[in-house]
Amino acid sequence: MEMGGNALYAAAGAHVSLRPVAILARIGDNYPPGWLEDLRAFGFDTRGICRVPGPQDHRTFYAYLDENTRVDTEPARHFARLGLELPAALRDYVHSTPGQDDPHRYEPLATTPEDLEAYFAAVSASGDALRPISLSPGPDRPPQVEDRGTVVGLHIAPSSIRTQRYLPEAARRYGVQVVSADPGERAMQPALMPYIEEVLARLDVFMPSDQEADSLFRGEPARMEPRQRAGWFAARGPRVVVLKLGSDGALVHERSSGRFWHVPALPTRVVDVTGAGDAFCGGFMADFVRHGDPVRAAIAGTVSASFAIQDYGPLHILAATEEEADRRASWLRSCVSAL
Repeated sequence: MEMGGNALYAAAGAHVSLRPVAILARIGDNYPPGWLEDLRAFGFDTRGICRVPGPQDHRTFYAYLDENTRVDTEPARHFARLGLELPAALRDYVHSTPGQDDPHRYEPLATTPEDLEAYFAAVSASGDALRPISLSPGPDRPPQVEDRGTVVGLHIAPSSIRTQRYLPEAARRYGVQVVSADPGERAMQPALMPYIEEVLARLDVFMPSDQEADSLFRGEPARMEPRQRAGWFAARGPRVVVLKLGSDGALVHERSSGRFWHVPALPTRVVDVTGAGDAFCGGFMADFVRHGDPVRAAIAGTVSASFAIQDYGPLHILAATEEEADRRASWLRSCVSAL
């Protein structure tokens, strides 16, 4: 059993260029207490991690069909395909995100507006300055460097569709100026289209994967190409849309200018692609809060993702050096193309 999760991969991706980073999440009584101590030792703000009563299911299984396609169901079939016995820990496993597709209730591990309120209350009680959670400029102008202590952003990693619906509005009430979201596989279903449009209207930055967009638009008579998809999302609210294309990099769209850019993936040794998309989102937002440039931010996100895929688990990302991150970003800048 290893530490993981969307929020932690995103936080680790942000940690490459921003510190401290806060994590908002829920854990059960069965979550190892030593893991929280480890997160604090790495410098994460864990005051937003709420423990809820009883044991909670944190298991995640993925089978990768190729570098860009994964499934999180039917582990027995995939283990049998490899001639392996199904581990006991997966015998009653259904999928990695039970209840996340219910727009009318929070599943047990879903972050709620009340959790956000508790975090800001803890920050206020401690006398700390308001810090970025994850990270971008104010709604009307890019931030200047001297503004970074007052510009606060919230990134919503893949989570309950209800969390995605109600957390952005709650965050604005606590001074959060920019909200981004990575919707996750369970939310991007045709039946949930009205709720996705509701979420889009409340976001500043939307960062789905191409696989998730495929899922949302399946059944459409004609397949939209990536730029059409990004434009469709942006027309419903976000001022920046980033379509993550896996090994093909990322497509960046800025609504106000109507411009598109392609940021390629970094060629590097691939060990495990789990969490790469989350690390990208964290790296993107960490840079965006300081510079307000979506292309520069996508380069930073790509750098974070490149560290994520080089080993197993999120914690090795924290060993990334500033010098190596700068070297990779410098190489990428020469490879960005306007479309």
